Amino acid sequence: MSLYLEAIRRRRTFAIISHPDAGKTTLTEKLLLYGGAVHTAGSVKARRSARHATSDWMAMEQERGISISTSVMRFEWDGCEMNLLDTPGHNDFSEDTYRTLAAADSAIMLIDAVKGVEPQTIKLFEVCRMRGIPIVTFINKMDREGRDPLELLSEIEDVLGIPTTPASWPVGQGKAFCGVYDRWQRRLLKFERSEGGSNKVPVIEASLDDPVLKAELGSRLYSSLCDGLELLDGAGVPFDRHAYLAGRQSPVFFGSALTNFGIEPFLDAFIGLAPSPGERFTAGGDVVLPQDADFSGFVFKIQANMDPRHRDRIAFFRLCSGRFERGMQATLYRTGAKLTLAKSLTFMAQERMNVEEAFAGDIVGLWDSGQLHIGDTLYVGKPVEYEGIPRFSPEHFVRVVLRDPLRRKQLKKGLEELSEEGAVQVFYDLKRMERDPILGAVGKLQFDVVQHRLQTEYNVHVTFDGLPYQHARWIEGDLDPDEISRRSGTLCLHDIEGRLIVLFQSEWMMHRIMGDYEKVKFIAAVQPGRLAD
Repeated sequence: MSLYLEAIRRRRTFAIISHPDAGKTTLTEKLLLYGGAVHTAGSVKARRSARHATSDWMAMEQERGISISTSVMRFEWDGCEMNLLDTPGHNDFSEDTYRTLAAADSAIMLIDAVKGVEPQTIKLFEVCRMRGIPIVTFINKMDREGRDPLELLSEIEDVLGIPTTPASWPVGQGKAFCGVYDRWQRRLLKFERSEGGSNKVPVIEASLDDPVLKAELGSRLYSSLCDGLELLDGAGVPFDRHAYLAGRQSPVFFGSALTNFGIEPFLDAFIGLAPSPGERFTAGGDVVLPQDADFSGFVFKIQANMDPRHRDRIAFFRLCSGRFERGMQATLYRTGAKLTLAKSLTFMAQERMNVEEAFAGDIVGLWDSGQLHIGDTLYVGKPVEYEGIPRFSPEHFVRVVLRDPLRRKQLKKGLEELSEEGAVQVFYDLKRMERDPILGAVGKLQFDVVQHRLQTEYNVHVTFDGLPYQHARWIEGDLDPDEISRRSGTLCLHDIEGRLIVLFQSEWMMHRIMGDYEKVKFIAAVQPGRLAD
């Protein structure tokens, strides 16, 4: 059992959250570089090159330069097994990020030093706050002329409402950025620039009063550094680990993912900050501990056709307790079916490796024939069901127009599989049934992804007709669909599980109808198989 507990202690499962273009893909590459998972890191501009391993493996991601789906990667650092969940930064794919955060034990919040706190950062921070996920902040792009570091800290505290405590402090900014001062270890780290940032950078370590270093920095840069540190020592918030783990304080690091400045000291500190796997709650409110002997966990993501040559379907599974062994048999709580977990994988960008065993905190890719859904629990021994992962009401809607009517069967299959992945929500008209399905999404770019994937993966060509609806609510209670459909600005549909949902053209119309039907519940989120409040 001691070896088992040690394996859990060494796990770190974390997500990276940020606004688009804050440098998340670059930071991910550099963490993999320093962790030894890749030998050289590709820049964002060179993403199309097959020589570089990045987290964005879909062709469409490479073409557009954005992250669309969550990638799961593993690397080692200082004896710890790091499970990195790289999430989409674009707001249109926020649902995938929300689901992924359910599998994370901590998060890195990436802030652009030039732009500061941005809208998508605020939304994702609130999700972390609701889930009680501890957050470490990394202020990126210090190699650019940006905001004053103290101003950035103040903005994080004012906008996000969380106290910050700088663990490091930048030495210079923009072209003058050349290092960081490690406040916890009381050491100055000066970095040597390397061409392109594709390799680890040399580091010179010295004390703050080193005369040689003083001369290298120059009096102006050195004085500015000392003034900033003196101000932090006098008025800064001391680090409180309990407050951090409770999500009430965020330690802050400064650096540049593009130049690799500050990456290594950040990793050194992060493994001590990020918690190892902790307790998880079941749907019934019971607590499951990671050291419990019985195997259990949940599916938080499904991705089909990761390898187009094999038309595969992978369920990403977060292990919460017990030990996973390849070939073991587990029970699917939703159906009671016994599943043999014979094909298990871990991922590093496009590369995949077989997993023979895994422990609480690990992310395992399970080959799936179509039996697993997002939010499903697998267990051995005592039955357990983890809290579900909801789907949120969409805000954009289109009607699918099939260009070749003979491909209707392929369209139906493609939409069902993409819906199961969470890529889009599929609805059907109450009278027209499965003809001309309607798609709903949180962001419009999801429709572009669906159109692209239907064409490339299912050989189905479609166009979309936009619909004028802005809000949707699932219905629980006694409501006549024909009656409400006669109301102006509404449309009643069935989702893919047969549940009634009403679309509204305006928020005013939605609230008016909700007021007219006080005994009916209008639900903004659902869990697979049932409605959620």
